[in-house]
Amino acid sequence: MKPIAIGRRPDAVPFEWGWGSALWGARVLGILLCGPIVSGASDAFSEIVPEFDIRLETISSGFDKKTCWVHPRAGAIPGDPPSVVLTMQRLLLTGSDVFGPLCEMRTDDLGATWSGPIEHGATLGHREEPGGIVVGACDFWPKWHAKSGRLLGIGHTVRYSGNRVIPVRPRETCYSVYDPRARSWTAWDTLEMGDAKRFYNAGAGCAQRVDLPDGGILLPIYFKSESEKMAKVTVLRCGFDGGRLTMVGQGNVLAVDTDRGLGEPSLTCFRGRYYLTLRHDKAGYVSTSADGLNFTAPTAWTWDDGSELGNYNTQQHWVTHDDALFLVYTRRGADNDHVFRHRAPLFIARVNPDGPCVLRGTERVLVPERGARLGNFGVTEVNENETWVTVAEWMQTNPPNPYDFTACMKHGSDNAVFVARIRWKTPNKSWNRH
Repeated sequence: MKPIAIGRRPDAVPFEWGWGSALWGARVLGILLCGPIVSGASDAFSEIVPEFDIRLETISSGFDKKTCWVHPRAGAIPGDPPSVVLTMQRLLLTGSDVFGPLCEMRTDDLGATWSGPIEHGATLGHREEPGGIVVGACDFWPKWHAKSGRLLGIGHTVRYSGNRVIPVRPRETCYSVYDPRARSWTAWDTLEMGDAKRFYNAGAGCAQRVDLPDGGILLPIYFKSESEKMAKVTVLRCGFDGGRLTMVGQGNVLAVDTDRGLGEPSLTCFRGRYYLTLRHDKAGYVSTSADGLNFTAPTAWTWDDGSELGNYNTQQHWVTHDDALFLVYTRRGADNDHVFRHRAPLFIARVNPDGPCVLRGTERVLVPERGARLGNFGVTEVNENETWVTVAEWMQTNPPNPYDFTACMKHGSDNAVFVARIRWKTPNKSWNRH
């Protein structure tokens, strides 16, 4: 079935944002949220190419051969220098997506030194539910929320029974707020969605969000009802008062009705237009929007010559600069058949936003392949001079024995946690608005 964008009546979900009806125009909305909307396609694809170098650093390595660090993602607290708070959690090597409590590493000197990891089990750990069910927070992503002056982390929940993920289970978007002085997180809470049946399994795991100047948040999620097999994607308009995250409105629904559907969406805004990248079992997909809520039907990512990009069944995220838009991704065809789902190396390439498509000639290796997968990662805008990509070597491998970490080790992997520092030659002045 072809990809579809399912429209919604404006009155289907409360859309009163308190901005006045005049602001519903896509052009006005785009100007307010992320700069002027370009008048033509040729204007959007600027010939200005921001130069950058890449400095790869290892902030942690080694593992106990029972667990490994996964999902390192960071948020930057403004300052001179900024403080960067990175969360990650341990994965049980003999399980499938069995995660421990969230832990924290932190640097207050732009990565010269790091503290941690410190476990936040009391606030970001597991909770017990009736029937022997354990629920935890995972797929977490901290990001500075400028309007409230808070570091807000958002992810989603996962439920286990006997150290196994429950196949049909409720899921919620979860969130927590960081206290930089106490170096503590609030106990994770969940986002109220209203329609519990429709959003039975709904979460913002691994999602790149866009914060608006008025404090509103555009948060992409993926969801399905209890009886559905394929997940769909939508973007929520949320409010955040410094402590509580609330749902205010919802955009249209995007679907690709094959395999498991769509998941792990990530959002950015570039020159007045919004770009959404999506995971699917067979290919990565992309969609665009003028207002950040209502998106075009998704299309598979391609190179600029029209051929398939080769990304599939894993995440893609955005690196956004004033002068250019970049995609970070993994793909087939990189002498990487021995890596689970070809999830390494981690590449970065410039995007032609008019397609959108990926410019093959601009591709660079961001994090090299050493046998382990690198498909679960994060992007952090640290300041106008640096954007960091954080990722860990996930020490499970291909069937028939996915728990054999020695297959990763023989290529050099040791569960390293990497920070790939993208250092811009031209300042990225709107870095905190993406």
